[in-house]
Amino acid sequence: MLMSFAVARSTLTSPMALRLMPYLALLGGMVSLAVGTSFAKGLFPIVGAEGTSALRVGLSALVLVAVWRPWRFGLNRSDAGRVLLYGLVLGLMNLCFYMSLRTIPLGLAIAIEFSGPLVLALIHARRLIHFVWIGFAVAGLGMLLPIWSGAHALDPVGVAFAAAAGLFWALYIVFGKRLSHMHAGQSVALGMSTAALVILPFGVASAGTALLAPSVLIFGLCVALASSALPYSLEMIALRHIPKRTFGVLLSAEPAIGAIAGIVLLHELLSGLQWLAIGCIVVASVGAILTTGREAADPSDAPVPTAN
Repeated sequence: MLMSFAVARSTLTSPMALRLMPYLALLGGMVSLAVGTSFAKGLFPIVGAEGTSALRVGLSALVLVAVWRPWRFGLNRSDAGRVLLYGLVLGLMNLCFYMSLRTIPLGLAIAIEFSGPLVLALIHARRLIHFVWIGFAVAGLGMLLPIWSGAHALDPVGVAFAAAAGLFWALYIVFGKRLSHMHAGQSVALGMSTAALVILPFGVASAGTALLAPSVLIFGLCVALASSALPYSLEMIALRHIPKRTFGVLLSAEPAIGAIAGIVLLHELLSGLQWLAIGCIVVASVGAILTTGREAADPSDAPVPTAN
């Protein structure tokens, strides 16, 4: 038994294993986020999308405040204003994303939401190749527009909420960069706390005292840990060892991972056209990250986008 332990330890500390660990951590973070969000939909019949979002963000804020104790760091008036903007768009992004999940599949909601940081990355497009990626993105999003007939047509309201979440994700990146000089734990804890204050009135109006039921709180805490605390921690580990551009490319797999989680956990079957749309958006995201210069806004330079 001791020999087996020694062999296992040697394997985990080998150069190859050490190189792979950050990538496995990133994959684990994306899977955890998709699984946690899938479980969150189990709360929809009880507290609605608004209540679920309030629980997820509110409990995440409590965990982050307990871990980082943001009051230990100074905060001037200018930074406080930046934190408020960051938390506002973080809250609205979460709320819109969960509202979209009421009527459209998880993988498609993530794919549509990706349009926000993708547009931000290409907003200063100058090279011909950039317009190729724009073409892929437009084609993918076009396939998801609620104009196609048949059983797989998407709900227009759900698509609109996902698109709004994408807009707020882009703003989250912009405002998050303005906090890069602050301690990461402080900015995230204060931002998530502000987001909780933004969402809480919607959750209370939707679910009322059902939010305080012990079973709901326990389930909500599991969702918060699986879709916020764990993926954020794993992705922060990965970001320390993976180049930012490579990190952004790998993160572009999130729509596909979300679609697979939706199939396995929520039985959300997608049509061939919808899978093709996800593929186009992933290709556009990867291409944009690989070919966009450092001077342009790049999603891979943003804070780790575990907000959803």
